[in-house]
Amino acid sequence: MCPGPCEDRWTSITTRRRAKGGALLPWLCILLFSTSLWGQASPQCPASCHCAWDTSTVLCSDAGLQEIPQGIPPDTVSLHLERNNIRSIPESAFSELVHLRDLYLSHNHIDTLSSGALRHLGPELRLLDLSHNQLRQASRDEFGSTQAKTRLYHNPWHCDCTLQELMETLNLEPETVNGIVCESSVRGLGESSRWEEPGGLGEHAGQPLVRLLDSGVNFCSLHRKTTDVAMLVTMFVWFFMVIVYVVYYVRQNQAEARRHLEYLKSLPSPRKTPTETDTLSTGF
Repeated sequence: MCPGPCEDRWTSITTRRRAKGGALLPWLCILLFSTSLWGQASPQCPASCHCAWDTSTVLCSDAGLQEIPQGIPPDTVSLHLERNNIRSIPESAFSELVHLRDLYLSHNHIDTLSSGALRHLGPELRLLDLSHNQLRQASRDEFGSTQAKTRLYHNPWHCDCTLQELMETLNLEPETVNGIVCESSVRGLGESSRWEEPGGLGEHAGQPLVRLLDSGVNFCSLHRKTTDVAMLVTMFVWFFMVIVYVVYYVRQNQAEARRHLEYLKSLPSPRKTPTETDTLSTGF
C-alpha cells in the first residue's frame, strides 16, 4: 500500500490519458466525416456490372440485362453491354455519358431505336457496335451526327430509301460492310416492269446492301417512282370525282329547269280583257 505518492502518481497517469484521448477525438471525427463525404462523392457502379475505375470502363456483359442499366458513371469511357437481352434503346439512355468513346451493344435483341437515341453521344465517340441484333429499320434521326466507326452487320435489314440515306451518312467499319444484308427490300417497279408479288421479300433480298448500291441500285429512285405513281392515281381519282360532280350538277339543274317549265305550263292562262279594238269590231 502506498497511501499519498501512489495516489498522486495514479492521478497524474489518468490525467495524461484523458488529455491524449481528448486530443485524438477531433481527429477521429474529422476522419469519419471525410470518409462519409468520400463515400457520397465517389461514383457507384450499376448493379450486375463491374467497374474498372482506373480505366473508366464499365463491364455489363453477359449480365442478363433487359434494359440499359441506370446509374452509369458520367465519366465512363468504355461501356460493354454485349450479350444481354436488351430490346430497345430509349432516348435518354446515354444522355449523361459525354466522355464515352466505345459503346458495345452487340449480341442483344435490339429492334427499336428511339428517335435521337444515339444523338446524345458526344463527339468523342469512336466506336459504336450494334451488330448481331434485330434491327430492321433505322434513320438519321436515331443516329444524329455521330462520326464514330459503326458496326451494323448481322441485322435483318429492310432495304429502302431511308436505310440507303443512313448508310451514306454513317462511318461504317470497312471490314464489316458486306455483312449488312437485305433480308427484304422495297417492292416497286422491278427490272421486268411489273409489281412485286404481295408479301414477297423483294428482288434484292439476301444481297449485301453495299454491293447493291455499288452496282447502281437506287432505292430512293424506286421510292420516287412509287410516289409519282401514287400521286398520278390520286390526281386521276380527284379529276374523276370533279367530273362526276359537274355532270351530276348539270343534270340536277336540267331536271329542276324542266320541272319549273312544266309547272309554268300547268298554270291557267289569264283571261283577256276587252280592248278598244275588240269593241269597235263588235259594233260593226
